[in-house]
Amino acid sequence: MDKMLYVAMTGARNMMLAQTVNANNLANASTIGFRADMLAAESHQITGPGYPSRINATQETAGWNFQPGPMQDTGRQLDVAVQGDGWIAVQGADGEEVYTRAGDLQLGPGGVLINGAGQFVLGEGGPVAIPPFQKLEIGGDGSVSIVPLGQTANTLATVDRIRLVNPGPENLVKGIDGLIRTRDGIAAEPDASVQLASGVLEGSNVNAIESLISMLDLARRYEMQVKLMETANNNAAAAARLMQMS
Repeated sequence: MDKMLYVAMTGARNMMLAQTVNANNLANASTIGFRADMLAAESHQITGPGYPSRINATQETAGWNFQPGPMQDTGRQLDVAVQGDGWIAVQGADGEEVYTRAGDLQLGPGGVLINGAGQFVLGEGGPVAIPPFQKLEIGGDGSVSIVPLGQTANTLATVDRIRLVNPGPENLVKGIDGLIRTRDGIAAEPDASVQLASGVLEGSNVNAIESLISMLDLARRYEMQVKLMETANNNAAAAARLMQMS
């Protein structure tokens, strides 16, 4: 009975792990630029002496969904969205260069450009800093141009260029903070082919309906594993009573 219990236990454990990932995806269904995590269940046979009857259920990380999210027109001056493949470079919590698709930009203290999560947006020489202006434009190539205070409308000056990169997906990993990093830890080179659209935001690529259906399915699968454990316990109790009678 211990083998039956073991199979049910590993199955229930991995249903809980899958539910955790699914719940995180669902919680970020409205997060700008979020990429859904994916898991894949695998079965591994336990080797050793005796009949090979034990199977260990495991969850293997299947990466994350690279598909773009829906585009939302906002008309806001500082909202940008990457068109096609590519990433916006921002500064991570420990100062390293990381990547995101969240283009909900705003001006932080001192005129430093940040995104909605408070991360510094990187330019050609570090965080993008914008002097006082009366008009600001972000070009398709990531260039940040302003009309300085007191100047005429045709006095447009480029102050920096947002760092846009497009490393191969095989060299990218997603951290627990939702930000993207290069697998080798080396900053990606700027890519002039990456383009931005202004006045647009990219939403999360999580399908809320599919996630809700998956949540119900995982809950039923977990209950099935728990019932299997109860059956194993009942069988063990019945066997113990038979042994007492003999």
